[in-house]
Amino acid sequence: MHRTLALTLPPDATDALLRELEPLDEVIGLSVQRGAARKPVGDVVTVQVLNRGADEVLRRARAAVSNPAALSIVTTEVTSFIAPAQHQAVDDDRDEAIWEEMESGLRHQGRITTNYLLLMGLGGIVAAIGLVSEPVPQAVAFVASAIIAPGFDPMTKVPLGLVLRHWSLVQRGVRSALAGYAVLVVAAALTMLALVAAGEASGEQLATNPEVQHLAHPKLLELLLAGAGALAGVVILAAYRRSFQAGPLIAMAFIPAAALIGAGLAVGRLDLALEGLERFGADWGFILALGIPFLWLKQRLVHRRQPLV
Repeated sequence: MHRTLALTLPPDATDALLRELEPLDEVIGLSVQRGAARKPVGDVVTVQVLNRGADEVLRRARAAVSNPAALSIVTTEVTSFIAPAQHQAVDDDRDEAIWEEMESGLRHQGRITTNYLLLMGLGGIVAAIGLVSEPVPQAVAFVASAIIAPGFDPMTKVPLGLVLRHWSLVQRGVRSALAGYAVLVVAAALTMLALVAAGEASGEQLATNPEVQHLAHPKLLELLLAGAGALAGVVILAAYRRSFQAGPLIAMAFIPAAALIGAGLAVGRLDLALEGLERFGADWGFILALGIPFLWLKQRLVHRRQPLV
């Protein structure tokens, strides 16, 4: 998607910024409303820009304003640009999320709220049921739990924060992940206790389930699948293709692995809980080990700037 950037800035910086933006081929439209903004007070410069030019517009906007606190920017997606004179430039645009959009999306999806914790708990319930199910309902449960529980975004905050040196983002990511997965583990444990009490499951049934064995003792093929899923998830975030996020979540196993921690503790199988923790740590390790160099390359080769936030 292309973008519209609405920049509110002090009047004394407007003309200089317009002179900087007008020559950019990636800027399709440029307009100004003098004194239109009341909060914050200032001029409003509206920029219709291609994805590949968004970073340069933000870079020049930051340079034009001496006090960063006086600059306010709102980004929106544009469905299409109809500009016959610039058709080739529009046609050659690329798919990239700017850093601010990535941070905003991760902040929204991974914030510790009632909805976030509830979805993590429900994901734990569904995954725990899958741990003691037959193959077909088990596959349904694992896929559903990966989609229900928003467990990927909090983890991705950590590599993004490390690359951008936003330590508060790293801290929020760790806190969100710990809180969310603690709820998931507890929900899985309570679900397993209920299943055992109802005679629908047992510790032996959990320990001998073939997929539990795969979680506890992953082979190279399964680890490669998880690694590819981890990198794909980070690429999707960076490419602003969030509607495709379910694929990487299904490829990875950290939701069922976290549920195995709770289920193992519930039936008194500490060995299973530890193996679930190891698999959970391995999948998170893939996100860090593959996400950090990928995002670092994005910063060095594509964005080449620090976020404005």
